[in-house]
Amino acid sequence: MIYLTGDLHGDFERFKSKEMKKLKAGDTLIVCGDFGFVWDGSKKEQSILKKLGTKQYQILFVEGTHDNLDLLEQYPLEDWNGGKARRISGSLMKLERGNVFTIEDKKIFVFGGGESQEMDIRSSDGTWWSKELPSMEEVAAARQTLKENGNQVDCIVTHECSLTVRHFIDMDGEHTNLMTRFFDEITEQVDFKKWFFGCYHMDKVIPPRYYAVFQKLLPLE
Repeated sequence: MIYLTGDLHGDFERFKSKEMKKLKAGDTLIVCGDFGFVWDGSKKEQSILKKLGTKQYQILFVEGTHDNLDLLEQYPLEDWNGGKARRISGSLMKLERGNVFTIEDKKIFVFGGGESQEMDIRSSDGTWWSKELPSMEEVAAARQTLKENGNQVDCIVTHECSLTVRHFIDMDGEHTNLMTRFFDEITEQVDFKKWFFGCYHMDKVIPPRYYAVFQKLLPLE
């Protein structure tokens, strides 16, 4: 079974929570950005990644605004379930933005990344990456991938949400960027059943098919 949760920010204790104990052998956990366990490349971090990669369920994630994109790019790309992914350790994998993956017979479109609110502060200490926001080429490639899938998927997984959905969760409705504009385009042009995103640190359903997820563990179905 496929489950989704929100930002972990490198907090290993989350895997000991009551919510995570729902996961069983053969299940899939998808983290909607800010995974946070690939950050400094330390021996301690590598040990934790090894533990995560040997769990009885597989862990997949998209990047958010608090993931070390330079370190993530050091992991080689591989073809996996119809898309491109980076194997971090064992069954722990990072799903590349703009791909459609077939997982447990479900087509899932993913597009990680976001826009850090504190980029000015973080850029000074080297913890902000301009690649958090997509390039026009990445958006064009994602658009083409969706077209090749008939603009129809079962589920969408992102870190950020569309500008349209942001209006329903009392966030700044004026600021926009290439990513949020693309997400608004997807809302209008792509047939999907559910859209999960994690960046706002809340568990909230925005009817009829949008899910802000953080602490909860939500089943895809």
